[in-house]
This record gives sequence, C-alpha cells and structure tokens, in this order.
Amino acid sequence: MSQDIAKDKERLLQAQRLAEFSSNLPLHDLHTVYLKDDNDEHRRGIFCALIPNARVEESLGSPDWDLRIGSGGPGTIQFGGGEGSRTEYYRHGNEQGIEPLILWRYFHGLRDPYVEISEEFRLFHKLFHDKKNDRFYKFDDAGNEQLVATIESLCVKIRLLEIRQFCAVREMHLAIFMDSVESSRHRLPELGLAEGGGDQVQGLTVYGLHIGDCQGMSNRGAFSHLLAKRLVPPLPKEKSGVLGYGEPEPAKFVDFVIGIDDDGNEVMDISSEEELSNYFGANPGRPHYLTPVFFRKAVLDKYYQQPSKYSVEPGYLRCAGLWGMSLDNHLDDYVVAWLGDLGRDLPYQEQLHWRSFNVPPTGGMSQTFFRQQILGEWADTVHPEHVFKYEYGALADNTQTLLGWQVLLPLSNEDQHYLRALRIPATDEQRDFDEVILALTKILVDSLNEKELNKRIAPADLAGLKGSISRLEKACVDCGVAGYEDHIRFLRDLQELRSSGAAHRKGSNYQKIAEKLGIDAHSLRQVFEGMLIKALAFVRFLNATAESHKFTKSKP
Repeated sequence: MSQDIAKDKERLLQAQRLAEFSSNLPLHDLHTVYLKDDNDEHRRGIFCALIPNARVEESLGSPDWDLRIGSGGPGTIQFGGGEGSRTEYYRHGNEQGIEPLILWRYFHGLRDPYVEISEEFRLFHKLFHDKKNDRFYKFDDAGNEQLVATIESLCVKIRLLEIRQFCAVREMHLAIFMDSVESSRHRLPELGLAEGGGDQVQGLTVYGLHIGDCQGMSNRGAFSHLLAKRLVPPLPKEKSGVLGYGEPEPAKFVDFVIGIDDDGNEVMDISSEEELSNYFGANPGRPHYLTPVFFRKAVLDKYYQQPSKYSVEPGYLRCAGLWGMSLDNHLDDYVVAWLGDLGRDLPYQEQLHWRSFNVPPTGGMSQTFFRQQILGEWADTVHPEHVFKYEYGALADNTQTLLGWQVLLPLSNEDQHYLRALRIPATDEQRDFDEVILALTKILVDSLNEKELNKRIAPADLAGLKGSISRLEKACVDCGVAGYEDHIRFLRDLQELRSSGAAHRKGSNYQKIAEKLGIDAHSLRQVFEGMLIKALAFVRFLNATAESHKFTKSKP
C-alpha cells in the first residue's frame, strides 16, 4: 500500500478525529463550541446546545444533532389546525427546552452573517465584551481579568468552567455536536475498506461512522461520515459560584510582620479583623486592628504601572470600583497600612503581593497620616508627587477661568497615564528614572500651548523661534512677566535630559546634563525629587502669571 493510500485510509477511519472529540476537557481551558472547517479533503462542523438534564438519555439515543445551526431563536409553534389549533411562543423556538449557546445570525444575503454567544450566558457571568478583538472577559474580586470566550469568523471558543457553572444553575447538560466528512480520490477496494457503518454509545458520547463510495457520481472516490455528539454534565450547584448554592468559600488572610522580638526574630500575626483587638473590647491581648505594618515603597509599583486599572491617591489605593484601602504613602522610603485594613480591604491575592514587600517596622508613620487617621483632623499632604498632581489639576481650571485658555494643554485620554503614574521612583533603577523623566516632559514641555503663546508674542519676534519653551520665554518677555528665568532653565534641562537619555541612546550629551544635574553625585531618586519640586514651582509660577492677567490679551 502506497504512502498516499495509507494516509487516506487513516483519514477516512477518523480515529484521530474521534479521539480528539472524546478527549478530556480541562475545566479552565477554552473549548471549541462552534467551527466551520472546509477544504478539498474534508468538511467539518462543530456546534453545541444546552439539553435539559431530563432529556439526556433521549439525546444519547442518536448521534443526530438536537439543534441545527441557525435555529434556536425566539418563535412560535402552531399545534393542530382549524378551530382547535393553538399557537405558543417559545424563547428558543422548540417545546423540548433545548437552547442554543451559540446563535448563527443570517440575513438572507442582505448583510454578512455572524455568530454570537447567548445573551443570558453573557449576562449571567457579567462578561465584558472587547468588541475590537471579539473577546469576552470576567473580573474576579481582585480586579484580575480572565478570558472566558473568543469569537472568530469561523470559530467560537468558551471556557468550560463558565459553561458548566451556567448549566448547573439551569439544570442542563452541554451538548457538543460534530459533523465530519473525509473524502479521497481512491475507491474503497484500493483503500482496503468496506462500505457500511453503525452507531455506538460510550458513556456520554454517541457517534456513528459510515463509509461509502461515490461510485463515479463525482471526481471523488471513497468517503466517510462521522456524526458525533458529546454531553458534558453541569457542575454541582454548590460549585456554580452563585449566591445561595452551597457554603461560600472561607475567607483567607495573610500573616504580616508587625515587629521584632528581643532575640531579633520577626513577629508575625494574622490580618483577620475577627481575630484582632480593637477599641471596643474585642479579643483582649491580641494585636490591635490599628497595628502599623511597613512595606518597601516598591509595593506600589504594580499599581502605578497599570493606571487604567488602579489609582494611587494621597492616602488611598483603589482598584476601580472593586476595592480600596487607606495607606500612608506620604513617606519617602516606606508605605504603611493598618494590619486590620490589610485583611479587611485587600483581596487575598493582593495580600500575598503586599506580603512580599513586608519589612519590620522602621520609624513611624507620617504626620499627615497620623493626623488624618488617629486625630481625625484635616491634613493636607506635603509629599511633592501628591502636591504636584493637585496643583497641576488646579492650574487647568485657573488658567481657563482667568485667561480664557490653558497654558498647558489637557492630556489626551491616551496620555493620561503619564500623569497617573508620575511619582518619585521607589528604586534607583535607570529604567524607572527614564520613564518618569519622559512622563514629566510630556506633561510640562510637550503640553505647552504653542498656538496661544504665539498670540502673546509680537509678530516681529515670532521669526526664528523654535520649540514651545522658546515661545513661552518670549511670551513672558513680551507680556512683562517677571521671574521666568529659573523656570525656563528647568524646562530646558528637563527637555535635554529626555532627549539625550530617555528618548535616545545615552551618549556625551547625556553625560553633560547628568553632570549638571548631579546625577553622578546623587541617587536617581534624589535627582528626580529635586526636578519634581522645580516642576511644582513652575506650575505655581503659571498660576501666579494667570492671576496677574498678563497673558490675557493677544499681541496686535
């Protein structure tokens, strides 16, 4: 037997295809529930439906599909005829209670057809639809996204966990159907195959393999037709993740370092609110809910690096609308949080993240945090990164109100992350330093409103001006604004540092500006803190200039 004939015989027997269809289905994998796969040698389709538990035995009586592609939408059925007839409406178009999980939408050639996932399934799991990529996600309590489904033009995949959870509540089985036809140019005798076939049931799988021959009716010879159905049971209702079924998962809490004993050993205790003492007499002798716990500053880097998801505010960290925690982020080297807050306000996965940055108590908390949390007083932050963001935000309103235009253009939605992630780096890593330099330049230099500044410069002075900094400088001169010199020098230094370092390969120009700013003599954190303080002074200068109204009128 030639290699070509042996290969065709193997294909027509479809053993590999059936083995793949019957293989183990990992709960957390995405599985194909709709497929159209046609070529010169085979035609394969996969579809699915939801079968009521009471109809499982009936469904396994035949490999025939219980629901056809394109059916299963809302509709009416008329029973009988004449005066005794009745018409009933069915949400899914049949009286057997069989429902589609995938709907194939067809518009008679007037519009392109497409597939979509059952709306009830999507709403049940609160799935977010990424329409650009046709992917569906859900979010856990910590705010982590999990891919649940993908849609392509000829293939839909859904994670089995969510299907079986949905089926648990609906009291249904998932039925996966396959129709696979393989063909060969060789005739049955050449392949050593005989015409015929039959149906078989193996557990929750039923299939029929039939082999035949076109007998000259086409340019094809032998063919095989595999029709298969596999039923997947629901999870137990207590595993459906729905409130009211089974006992909720017990809360988990991380132990944190809260001190050092006399022998130099770390003292650790659990962050569970129910096991801590408080000012109301709970658990006497146990550590207090308001025990300060210290962390390296880098614990916040994770949140700064995802500003669309997390918000690091003065004294508070939040993940969208899911969770939030008070914290002391007013210190230079450490972040402090209350032991009880760590367990009460952070999801367990986040507690594990914080534990990896946990250090023994070092010094005390900031005066700002102490006054706010313990004394209940109003206390403004004095940390440069917090003050800068506050005054930068106020600048836009002030200049618009006082001048009728904004000296610094608002950041676009795509550039907002530069401001949200701006902070004094937690380490002296060059990468972190380059990132915040780039961000500060975007916020201050690249955002200068050149169009409006040009209107404050005498027309004769516009010739030869290059760049936004030169325009700001000339506008200050022509409008009689005093005290601008230090701020212009700062902006030029910032621009040079970005151009020679963060935006390009570092060379001699970077060494010159690094020497000027003392980068070799000081830590990168210290250098950036100094630049952030100058940036704050520049924002205050712009506010003062707006209040002077000297930028109000255009030059004739």
